[in-house]
Amino acid sequence: MLRSLRLVCLLLLFFAFGAARAQQSSSAPYKQRKLSSKVTRQLRLRPDANPDFPNVNRLSYFEDKKALKAIAKAEKRRNWNQTRSLLEAYVAQFGIQNFSKNTMMLWRLGQLEEKAGNEEKAKAYFRLALKHRRQDINKVQLYYDSLEAKQADLYVPLKAYYDIVEYRKSIATFHPPKGVYTSMGDAINSKREDYGPTLNAGADQIIFSSKRKMRGINGVIDEDLYTSRKENGQWNDAEPLPKPINSPYNEGSACISKDGKTLYFARCECPSCHGNCDLFVSSLKEDGQWTVPKSLGMQVNSAAWDSQPTLSPNEDTLYFASDRLGGFGLSDIWYTAKNKAGQWGKAENLGPVVNTRESEVSPYYHPLYHVLYFSSRGQLLNYGDFDIYKTYKVQGRWQEPRNIGPLVNGKGSEYYFTIDSESKDLYYARSEEKDLKNLDLYSFPLPMEAQPLATTHVEGTLIDSVAGKPLGGIVSIIDTDNGIEVASKYVRPDGTFAFDLIEGSHYVMLIQSPDFFSVEKQFELKGDTVMKLMTNSIDYKIPLIFKNIEFDPGKATIRPAMHQTLDRIALFLVDHPTFRLSISGHTDTSGDPDANMTLSQDRAEAIRRYIEVKGKLKPNRIESMGYGSSQPLKDEVTEADASINRRVEFRLLKPDDDKDKKDDSGGVEWK
Repeated sequence: MLRSLRLVCLLLLFFAFGAARAQQSSSAPYKQRKLSSKVTRQLRLRPDANPDFPNVNRLSYFEDKKALKAIAKAEKRRNWNQTRSLLEAYVAQFGIQNFSKNTMMLWRLGQLEEKAGNEEKAKAYFRLALKHRRQDINKVQLYYDSLEAKQADLYVPLKAYYDIVEYRKSIATFHPPKGVYTSMGDAINSKREDYGPTLNAGADQIIFSSKRKMRGINGVIDEDLYTSRKENGQWNDAEPLPKPINSPYNEGSACISKDGKTLYFARCECPSCHGNCDLFVSSLKEDGQWTVPKSLGMQVNSAAWDSQPTLSPNEDTLYFASDRLGGFGLSDIWYTAKNKAGQWGKAENLGPVVNTRESEVSPYYHPLYHVLYFSSRGQLLNYGDFDIYKTYKVQGRWQEPRNIGPLVNGKGSEYYFTIDSESKDLYYARSEEKDLKNLDLYSFPLPMEAQPLATTHVEGTLIDSVAGKPLGGIVSIIDTDNGIEVASKYVRPDGTFAFDLIEGSHYVMLIQSPDFFSVEKQFELKGDTVMKLMTNSIDYKIPLIFKNIEFDPGKATIRPAMHQTLDRIALFLVDHPTFRLSISGHTDTSGDPDANMTLSQDRAEAIRRYIEVKGKLKPNRIESMGYGSSQPLKDEVTEADASINRRVEFRLLKPDDDKDKKDDSGGVEWK
């Protein structure tokens, strides 16, 4: 994992909506698109730059000494184009063992692609080198870091997010998040490990693995499959599946067919097992009993550990995890396909883009779309130990895996991801950072990064409209159609930000910073989108004067026309709880000076009270003072001059500026 890309962040974010929105999302299912030949087009997926390696399941190792000599000769002559062409052709013939033994070739090819201006290809080869290296290749990391700097995910730490939203409460569109991780409770979880969930097609039955049962005098753990039904929105107490599914041996990690009549699962340490764990299948008979489980045989199983099966949408391909010899790492994702006779064929490796030198486990194939979820500790952007990723299949090739984000992946380990067919809720096993050995099952609404349809790219740039320079801040986005959460990110140093969202949905984007008032933008996503947002930065040395804050003559009543501006100020103070505000009221020189002083004080007080009530702020955060006509900005020759002098000034005080700040009424230090 790249250290420069590792951001210590447990994140974020569950935006909760108002009662109307919550009622709408609970009663109306997610706007699901039906599976069809148009799925790939709807997702707007294009092949990435990862190369194809046709020999991965044909050869264990490729070597051509004549071709190697030609590459060395071109390299010696510094003929970079020829070297790149020859090396690219050679690498394309790699078998599985080449990735660990010839990692330096991947690195060198990445350098040559970069030299030729092929940035995406360069990153693809650098990624492969990093995933499969068996030695320290610092140069690869440096090259890759420089290329990936703009793409780095700058997720906002949970504490920083809470600092923003905790004070906002009900005065804005967004509310503080609910709990990020929601345990499935005692009806499902036990005091020992519970994991490996799978759902039926209706999402009202869950089957999972549990080590809660002990057997024998010595108390040996008996791992079995358990099931629970959902009734009236609640899961019933889990019960073990009957014999012959559960046996005196260990069973776990199941997946069930759409019709609920075929169950694939792992059985371990049994007399008929070929290895430590094998894959078995059982069918549901008309009388409601399961058939005696049957091994998938040596075409699929190995002399090692084979487990965690998942079916493709058409149920003609079975994906699973295995630590058999001949893979890329400690454990890999493998698959087997049915032949015309309905028999499972020889298992094949999923390839070097998904599999790494480390461990890939617990695959899950979405029931509608060509997207595979899996857990890995060898990909290049991990938040904790094992993280969950998703990868799309485009034109028969698996694309670079994407981390499904900090709402799911924390500092512990996450495994066994599964979601319902509507992509509404997720179910997975995770361990707390303090107790990495005990897995429990969790469930909560599926966040944006994990959505199968979140493939449409949105990027933007935030610019200071006066200075023309990039601004920093925190970007928050929410899908208002589907109630899907989007993890907040920092704006990058160059002012840019990027998200993958769902096409056709409506969004609200909010950008916040101590340097400007919030930028809020509503938009409907129609294809890949690039936007440029401009706002004025705050100069804390100059008081803010808003032209639309104009009182009726001789009155101190807040007018409706002032609300929008005053709400912005209240929102800023809510989002930045350590900031303070100084309000000063001023009148023109006409009339009695004492009356003007009183009127200006009343107006400043009226504004203070409005902002405090609107933002539910503590009284000591705002100071209000009236100066009457004692501090004119212009000599009053015309009515326009008098209008300029009739004003309210706002001065935002940064926390660092408060220490030595004195007010103008008597030099009292702010506390």
